[in-house]
Amino acid sequence: MADWNPSLYLQFESERTRPAEELLARIFHPSPRYISDLGCGPGNSTELLHRRYPTAQTTGVDSSKAMLEKAAKRLPGCHFVEADIGAWRPDVPQDVIYANASLQWVPHHEVLMPHLLDQLADGGVLAFQVPDNLLQPSHALMCKVALEGEWKGRYGEDALSRKKLLTTEEYYDLMASRGCRVDVWRTTFYHVMPSVAAIVEWVKSTGLRPFLNPLNEEEQALFIQRYLAELTQAYGVRSDGSVLLAFPRLFVVASKVA
Repeated sequence: MADWNPSLYLQFESERTRPAEELLARIFHPSPRYISDLGCGPGNSTELLHRRYPTAQTTGVDSSKAMLEKAAKRLPGCHFVEADIGAWRPDVPQDVIYANASLQWVPHHEVLMPHLLDQLADGGVLAFQVPDNLLQPSHALMCKVALEGEWKGRYGEDALSRKKLLTTEEYYDLMASRGCRVDVWRTTFYHVMPSVAAIVEWVKSTGLRPFLNPLNEEEQALFIQRYLAELTQAYGVRSDGSVLLAFPRLFVVASKVA
């Protein structure tokens, strides 16, 4: 798959950072020394962690070289590591492991969550949020266009790699059964977009990538045209001309009891 595009991702930096701030606000650790930001992207979430805990060693972890280069320029005082989250193992136990909108790309959460908890120090905190929007038009319609178009035979697991999340109860049990205090909640953000076309720009840097990558330039343009037509039918225009993008997210903060 082609590398991520930091500039495109940061086109909606303010909106993408809001859930990161909400997640960080529910982390309670008196004095973390080692913090890891899994799927750090261009460093917008890493910057939040670094500002709150300036004396900690904060490490951003991502599989994208382009994202890591952008993050390193933004935060020269932090460490950055290229790694696959699913196989990631830090050199020392971590006091805070934080993942903002990244774990949805990693399969088998029933295995991933215990693995991440094992990387925590006593008293450490695992905090993550993941998009819970598979049933929203923004995501469901890209799948519809992919499966109904002439290109449907070219899609493998990459395009459909975002599997359904575990249930809230399953996440709770995974953490609680390993001696964690668990805080879990959902928030639906309503992002005010200037147009339906802006929704396409939003997802081009994230969820739409696996659908566009197998296509040539002409096919990509046709895919986007059909996707935009579907979105236009699904999203109404508000009284001021704006469009509301509903974006539900699931949040989990698990504190490992010392």
